[in-house]
Amino acid sequence: MNNFTYYNPVKIIFGENTISQIANEIPAKAKVLITYGGGSIKKNGVYDQVISALANHKVMEFGGIEPNPQYSTLMKAVDICRNDNIDFLLAVGGGSVLDGTKFIAAAAPFGGEPWDILAKSAQVDTAIPVASVITLPATGSEMNSFAVVSRKELGKKLAFGSPLTFPKFSILDPAVTKSLSRRQRGNGVVDAFIHVTEQYMTFPQNTPLQDRYAEAVLKTLIEEGPEYVEKPENMEAAKNVVWSATMALNGTISAGVVTDWATHSIGHELTALHGIDHARTLAIVWPGMMHVMSDEKKEKLLQFAQRVWDIEPGDESKMIETAIAKTEAFFTKLGLPTRFEDYKLTAADIAKVVENLKANNFVQLGEQKLVTPEKVEAILADRL
Repeated sequence: MNNFTYYNPVKIIFGENTISQIANEIPAKAKVLITYGGGSIKKNGVYDQVISALANHKVMEFGGIEPNPQYSTLMKAVDICRNDNIDFLLAVGGGSVLDGTKFIAAAAPFGGEPWDILAKSAQVDTAIPVASVITLPATGSEMNSFAVVSRKELGKKLAFGSPLTFPKFSILDPAVTKSLSRRQRGNGVVDAFIHVTEQYMTFPQNTPLQDRYAEAVLKTLIEEGPEYVEKPENMEAAKNVVWSATMALNGTISAGVVTDWATHSIGHELTALHGIDHARTLAIVWPGMMHVMSDEKKEKLLQFAQRVWDIEPGDESKMIETAIAKTEAFFTKLGLPTRFEDYKLTAADIAKVVENLKANNFVQLGEQKLVTPEKVEAILADRL
């Protein structure tokens, strides 16, 4: 285990009918900008609950933040924050809305070119306080400081993080997941699952506690995920998936651990180039990653096979292949196809992914920097 500093100041308010508690968490004199996506919160009752809770606050709103939030859209909200002296940002939606809002929080008071926060890792010295009401469990953004933002005209999808962009609090009300589509619920389970494997599926690092945290989240998603996807009224399944998605990426699993994130880097390019849902790109890439990098990840893949999928010890190559196949079948069961042909992609699309990764200087990916452009070609070719 490596040395580490663990810091997570986010207050989690979990449970049904907890949205009303917003009023207790935001300073009474704060001027609040509510951010949201395509407007589903106005159909499922969440918007009304938020507005009711903030009845005694000065409130403005900004809608239209896309899945894979676009820089151009977010900069419109930055202008509002600057022109109207916004004191507090409340993201109401899924991870994309919160990611975009974290960028708004950092960009509004930023003295230079805001794109530099993403493209040049420019330091964030101040940020508007941000909080969230999460309506789609998936990204774990509600309990971390990271965000991913896209810039379509440049073909870029980049990440940033700062201690100043941790949410002050996050409301996790499992009841709001009832209105999600089957596609959204399936995407959320797979997104959370692969967040865990990016931190766990590396090489032995003498981190038994972190490993068992990771395995607990993975097994919970396997057990509860299908029920959550198929039966939105089942609040017990929803509660377990909501909390699992948060625990998947709040820093607990990665403390003292060298992590991977190569699957995400490749997946981001598929989203940038083809507009494929983030979680679906991960479901495409993950099996190919495990096949191609199985030697480098052998010990953890065997551990994954035994502890997560309960595969009996035996022929190691067969154990690994079975674990990968079971995971791919799990993704498919949740409604996420895993092959290029499912998205009308061909071998010709591989070169552009590799080209974009090279342009972003992502040429040594993975926990041991062994995922080269040649490996990426093989990983994606595995999906043809």
